[in-house]
Amino acid sequence: MFDKVLIANRGEIAVRVARTCRELGIRSVAMFSELDRNALHVRMADEAYALGGEAPAETYLSIDAVIDVLRRSKANAVHPGYGFLAENAAFARAVTQIGATFVGPPPEAIEIMGSKISARIAAQSAGAPAVPGQDEPVEDVEQIAAFGARFGWPVAIKASYGGGGRGMKVLHGANGASEALDAARREASNYFGRDEVYLERYLTHPRHIEMQIFTDRFGNGIWLGERDCSSQRRHQKLLEETPAVGLAKKTRKAMGEASLRIAHACHYEGAGTVEFLYQDGEFFFLEMNTRLQVEHPVTEAVTGLDLVALQLSVAHGEPLGFTQHDVEPRGHAIECRINAEDPTNGAFTPSPGVISRFHQPGGPGVRTDSGFESGDVVSPYFDNLIAKVIVLGQSREQARQRMLRALDETIVEGVATTIPAARAILKNNEFIAGTHSTSLVEDRLDFSSIPPSVPPDGSLDNSGRVLRTVEAQIDGRLYQVRVYVPQMGQATSPANVVKRGAHRVASGAAHPTDGTVTVPMQGTIIELRVSPGDIVAVDDVVCVLEAMKMENPIRSQVAGTVAEVLVTVGDACGPGDIVAVIR
Repeated sequence: MFDKVLIANRGEIAVRVARTCRELGIRSVAMFSELDRNALHVRMADEAYALGGEAPAETYLSIDAVIDVLRRSKANAVHPGYGFLAENAAFARAVTQIGATFVGPPPEAIEIMGSKISARIAAQSAGAPAVPGQDEPVEDVEQIAAFGARFGWPVAIKASYGGGGRGMKVLHGANGASEALDAARREASNYFGRDEVYLERYLTHPRHIEMQIFTDRFGNGIWLGERDCSSQRRHQKLLEETPAVGLAKKTRKAMGEASLRIAHACHYEGAGTVEFLYQDGEFFFLEMNTRLQVEHPVTEAVTGLDLVALQLSVAHGEPLGFTQHDVEPRGHAIECRINAEDPTNGAFTPSPGVISRFHQPGGPGVRTDSGFESGDVVSPYFDNLIAKVIVLGQSREQARQRMLRALDETIVEGVATTIPAARAILKNNEFIAGTHSTSLVEDRLDFSSIPPSVPPDGSLDNSGRVLRTVEAQIDGRLYQVRVYVPQMGQATSPANVVKRGAHRVASGAAHPTDGTVTVPMQGTIIELRVSPGDIVAVDDVVCVLEAMKMENPIRSQVAGTVAEVLVTVGDACGPGDIVAVIR
């Protein structure tokens, strides 16, 4: 087995891989941007090396920076985790060229399946049906209009390289095609380093079901059961479970066998996930992720396997050691992703900040994977996944009730989280009956019972006072009280104005109907849609703010004329900052 493994990632997946390395007696090596210098994955590893920058493009997405760490650490293998360079064939080649092992499939397989266009072609040649789509990159908006006219609307613009819903935009008509195309390309470039996108017919009520497969270099292959990932927002998963409720045994077997045919067609090795859309008794190939999935723990729960250990074993050149007949999943597992987002009113607004308190759940059949502890910072510049809570029950209903109990035990303070949304999904009648689809969360889930999130310490109110948590002892008991207090050395005023570069931006929260347009979170302005003198209507987009790898349109709450634009592309903003004034 390997002596030392570089974990080319961050957050919970880096912690997850480090734990298995420790159990196998392998030294783990972490790498970090300056923003992650004190992160949990750095503290967990046996060694840690700086990447020498802050932004993803110069750190976790930089092949040169990661290879430099690989050379310095003298690790003899690289585990890429998921995201960043995990599905980058050039990175896999760079690793092998200096004599190290890439814990993943061969670069050629990554190239075939890394591009959703070539993956579609490969899947269809292996006999797997695919969603109607385009087999070449989109060049202009006219192609989108022509595709919609031919196959019908809605149409999905999707990143050719990558996954997880990044770089995906859905159009219900030709209007807005130019903006959607630009946004999809921008997200794809920012998250995966390539901006190619293609088109697919967007199914309106499918279930998202994926198959976990493993193959080795000796031609052996197995499928480890499916995962239902239909509970999504922004085409990104919130909750996953296995097995998929109501899926016929013959359909499960057909999906598994089709997945292995696709893998063998591209000479695949290691862990892979073949994703399908399932609707009206039919399944369609969607994509193949040539890496470990975020939701792999539910498969581990029902099979008893350590998939990271299996990845390392296969990458080391060892055979799988068991056959399809030996795979006997037991029980039902559910995973809930705990993201730093505020689901109030279904907005799922990014919520970066300091986690002032984090209490993880426990008890029978409960597991938590996290990249954070109390006191850690959730950065606006990276993915906002705080933790994954996984439960195993003897039945789906027991697992559902166990997850509700585990979520009730989970405490995260300082940032808003998706825990209330997870509870709402688990209590939804469609989900309970197993009749839900990918449209449940955004189209039919009732968020009215979710209370507004508590703002984090340091937030300002309309008077410029700052929110602080203080302790108070009353009748012999100690309480924590959250109060707004005057800022030290500053007089309170309706809007506390601070200098940001060449622009003056108010950081006090303003009433949305007074003509000011504010941002609800920390982030970076990546697009301006208006200029002084423009006429806007209610709900028109003024600018686009990127936070936690998500694009957030900032809209006007009033109709009128743009009097001032107080930001430019590239400006960093904080919660409550005014970006424009409408008269």
